[in-house]
Amino acid sequence: MVKGRTSIVETVYGLTSRSSDRASPAQLLAYNRDHWQIENRLHHVRDMAYDEDRSRVRRGRRPHAMATLRNVAISLLRLAEVENIAAATRYLGWQVERPLRLLGLA
Repeated sequence: MVKGRTSIVETVYGLTSRSSDRASPAQLLAYNRDHWQIENRLHHVRDMAYDEDRSRVRRGRRPHAMATLRNVAISLLRLAEVENIAAATRYLGWQVERPLRLLGLA
């Protein structure tokens, strides 16, 4: 507790089909943390770097295709050990040669 700040206790309930020997509190906590790690590592980046939540692509398979393209771009930038994906995306978008160079095609 931090001096001068009020503590908040939050109770979270969940349902699982796992038996009690496969769903201890520690196992459920680990599962939940793994889920949110994926959420924070990918979906949060897609929204912050590519403003995905405001995308107007909504018909047919287009939203899935765009999410796939964003995932590929994020993965390639991570493989290139880029620290700031949003800044790298802007930088690469300024000249067509830059992403081709990153991919080893130019």
